Amino acid sequence: MAVPARATLSNTAALAFQGGIGVVGLLAIWLLDIPLRSGSLGMLQYLAFGILGAGITYLSLLLLTRITWLFPDDLSSQMQALYQFASSYSWPVLLLLCLLAGVGEELLFRGALQGWLLQHTGPWTALLAAAVVFGLVHYVSFTYFLVATGLGFVLGGAYQLSGSLEMVMVWHAVYDMFALYCLLRYPHWFGIKV
Repeated sequence: MAVPARATLSNTAALAFQGGIGVVGLLAIWLLDIPLRSGSLGMLQYLAFGILGAGITYLSLLLLTRITWLFPDDLSSQMQALYQFASSYSWPVLLLLCLLAGVGEELLFRGALQGWLLQHTGPWTALLAAAVVFGLVHYVSFTYFLVATGLGFVLGGAYQLSGSLEMVMVWHAVYDMFALYCLLRYPHWFGIKV
């Protein structure tokens, strides 16, 4: 089936943007001479711990969203917008976007930003600052900022404790895959009417 030119441009632009984040992260790491931490885990362990961490993180977030007073904004309207965005892409494009986001955003936020801050401040300052910047970059509303900052804190903490940027990349990518799968497959969980 032929893909309309507009959809192709949209796919290309989205993929280029997510890939560009990784390039910016790598350039920052190289230009600022930031040492990348790499844990002593093997590839299967990176994958296993990343998948397990993503699953636990996503399940925890789902449970927390049931506590309505915890989030000041209406999450269902934000999820509706995210649903509209995600449903405009095919699954192969969504999976590639998740992979690029996991690798690229972790290179930028954990590798470059948190790594640079670790050279100039303490570990808690580096972790908190990188998490807040991660939340601000994902800002859609105050609630979404809180969720993204919390996720940034979890990913940054996992990086800090494990020393494995690779594991955190897997964690992030798989978390995004879980989130998109659940959003598109079970929109009623988020108050979305299809």
